[in-house]
Amino acid sequence: MFIFKLLRSAIAFLLLLAIVIPVFALGKTWYAANNPTVRTADVIVVLGAAQLDGRPGLVLEARLTEAKRIYDLGLAKKIITVGGGAPGDRTTEAAAGRIWLMQHGVKYANIKALEKGRDTFNSTKQYAAEMRDRKLKNVIIVTDPFHCLRAMTMANDRKLVATCSPVQSGPNALKNSGYKYLIREAGAYLAYITLGRHGVQISDHLPSDNILNKVAP
Repeated sequence: MFIFKLLRSAIAFLLLLAIVIPVFALGKTWYAANNPTVRTADVIVVLGAAQLDGRPGLVLEARLTEAKRIYDLGLAKKIITVGGGAPGDRTTEAAAGRIWLMQHGVKYANIKALEKGRDTFNSTKQYAAEMRDRKLKNVIIVTDPFHCLRAMTMANDRKLVATCSPVQSGPNALKNSGYKYLIREAGAYLAYITLGRHGVQISDHLPSDNILNKVAP
């Protein structure tokens, strides 16, 4: 009888964890998206998204617009664009971002394009290494609101001090984002803190046939 009671208690505990942990991740992801804290930093990092033959897609353009806004406010003097290209692309997400920023008044000398990384984890590795080489530590990450928590967590794990300035326009702005993006990001955050920190990486890069999907990597 005691064994059965113990077994029931263990099952009940596991079921409780199966409910509490996802709810915790959802709540934390939602809170980070709705309560961003942005302060001055050494550099602004624009995480990559789809580009179309050198022209930023709507998601990337929204990120670049937000980066330009906080750059003009003087929150950082340098911008790093991150993101590689898909097979067959003539350019990269990072290069498309740099061109857009230059066309909108940011000096070439103040922009660094890191043309590698097709997902959040590898992009974070790229810009974190660049920042270490330049002895920079504080970063403002520009990305989609529900992506902020995971992006900041990965940066903080690489010894950076990260805040996030989420986009205020475009298809992935809060007013346009649906519950599917929130659930996707909460799941990706859980996957990272449980598996990713132990070396098991699950890429969040969308396949090429979904390149125009509203939810971008």
